[in-house]
Amino acid sequence: MLTGLWYYALPGAQLARGAMTNRTILGEPVLFGRDADGQAFALLDICPHRGMPLTEGRFDGREVECCYHGWRFDRSGGCTAIPWLVDGEEIKVDRIKVRRFPVREHLGNIWIYMDPARRDVDEATLPELPPVPEIGIARPNLVVEMVFNCHVDQAVIGLMDPAHGPFVHTSWWWRPNRAMQVKEKAFAPASYGFRMKRHRPASNSRAYYLFIGGQPETEIVFRLPGIRTEHIRAGRHQLAQMTAVTPIDENTTRISHVIYWTLPWLTALKPFLGRIAHRFIDQDREVVEKQQRGLKYKAPMMLVKDADTLARWYFRLKQEFAQSQAEGRAFENPVEETVLRWRS
Repeated sequence: MLTGLWYYALPGAQLARGAMTNRTILGEPVLFGRDADGQAFALLDICPHRGMPLTEGRFDGREVECCYHGWRFDRSGGCTAIPWLVDGEEIKVDRIKVRRFPVREHLGNIWIYMDPARRDVDEATLPELPPVPEIGIARPNLVVEMVFNCHVDQAVIGLMDPAHGPFVHTSWWWRPNRAMQVKEKAFAPASYGFRMKRHRPASNSRAYYLFIGGQPETEIVFRLPGIRTEHIRAGRHQLAQMTAVTPIDENTTRISHVIYWTLPWLTALKPFLGRIAHRFIDQDREVVEKQQRGLKYKAPMMLVKDADTLARWYFRLKQEFAQSQAEGRAFENPVEETVLRWRS
């Protein structure tokens, strides 16, 4: 699991002012809170006194109070009070700290930076957030989240796989006869990843025409640690969607699918679209969890061209990023511009 990168944490709408919640990311328990001024923050969800999860306590919009002995901490992680101290105690309260994680909120999404050294970092030195196509919408129209019981790698390459659609995503309204066509797409390097150049979807992807209308064009971008974005244009209307893959631990992964649109009729169809998105993601979950039954026997994976090239790129990108971090040098993207062909 890579560190030194921004990970998708949670939808901003799930965190009200004066509220806090817990999520485990890369095996670490994290408290996410939103203070009285509306600013999101994140702390390690462990009280340094006795190891109590801080989210079991209270938050008044300014300070988090541990439920066990009432120790209080501000949004920077600094201890502000130990209630049972008496005069003459030599404990320096202001030296007690809870680890703070950098967080940023953009387009209705909260991101967290996971530092490899597990320390406070200078936020001015951090990389830019993963780019999400901006279409003039401040927050997502739809968010669907689901937990996959698998390692992050299997979730990522399963979701990006261009050839599994006719076998996994089948229903009476979507490719009921497993219709397949030859696809030919041009790819190029992108920041920490790669992109499928803007193109018109194939005629057997009729959902685009059904929901977007007109003749759509789409561009798809993948970026480490596991973020896929798609920007669709159809006349004056746009749709942008992001699928973020966030490791909970070594064997569990959270998938967050976020959609923005400018098409007014899609808002009326939101409950229906939510069910469709949930079904698609659940089909991916079902198949990768079935796959775990084979992988537990250390079965090797045969990644062949051209449809498996995206998975091969993913592993090469991960390897190069880890090596560049270890060697203290700039990341060198191993992806080269090319055209890939497959049937789907």
